[in-house]
Amino acid sequence: PHPLFTAFLQQHQLPAAYLAEAEQHFAPVLTHTRQQLTNKKPLVVGINGSQGSGKTTMAAWLEAALGIDGLAVVSISLDDFYLGHTARQRLAETEHPLLATRGVPGTHNVTLALETLSALKAGEPVAIPRFDKASDDIMPKDQWDRVDEPVDVVILEGWCLGAKAVPEAALAEPVNALEAAEDADGRWRTFVNNALRDDYPALFAMVDIWVMLRAPGFEAVFTWRWQQEQKLAKKLQNQDNSHSGLMSQRQVARFVQFFQRLTETMLESLPQHVDHCYQLDSKRRIIDEQHPDH
Repeated sequence: PHPLFTAFLQQHQLPAAYLAEAEQHFAPVLTHTRQQLTNKKPLVVGINGSQGSGKTTMAAWLEAALGIDGLAVVSISLDDFYLGHTARQRLAETEHPLLATRGVPGTHNVTLALETLSALKAGEPVAIPRFDKASDDIMPKDQWDRVDEPVDVVILEGWCLGAKAVPEAALAEPVNALEAAEDADGRWRTFVNNALRDDYPALFAMVDIWVMLRAPGFEAVFTWRWQQEQKLAKKLQNQDNSHSGLMSQRQVARFVQFFQRLTETMLESLPQHVDHCYQLDSKRRIIDEQHPDH
């Protein structure tokens, strides 16, 4: 394989066989991107998918494949725009205690995300924020990635990318134990829904090509998210940094409840609004896919 693909396999600890599989499934996205590049640069490719669905791996494969074409690509995760610990504590005190937990709309620095994407679109130098999940806080600015040259493609991935607010009446019934016990009056879910309605559309409007990795259902999300946490813990065993943000299985079970309402809404409504939709099974294998007819 090309050195960029070799590096990709090493970084993501994947077998060489993955390349043929990725080529088979992701070629339509690659083709679509190449076609669109003729009339627009940089192009923003947005990847939606629940926690653990494989967004980061797909983004990295696309980055390598486009890099082989000689294109300059930058990958950004919506996760890197989470508000820091202190800012979320403030939200928890002023708006609702559940906002201390990162994840839902309203816990991102959307202004910074818009500024970062606007700079990339304008070909201006910019620093890309990085969020450290192990310490549950933003990394110091000197550890952010710098982009000094104009890029051809920006890959933006996020679990709630493209989500839309719902009518207020749809928020009335709690969807799980967390909402029933800790958001009985619906104040938290209303805050999240309002943030989605007011702050996020401008950011989502910057995406040119939409991709969705669609989970088989919300029950798969807990399994995948727990696998991610174990992987992160293993990776950090050999390092000396703070692991205060790592979660136990029980904590992960509570954590995913924060995402249930929005994830279920997106699984239902988003497929008809994206360009490329990949249906996954519980083991993350692609069992069906839909692409636009070019």
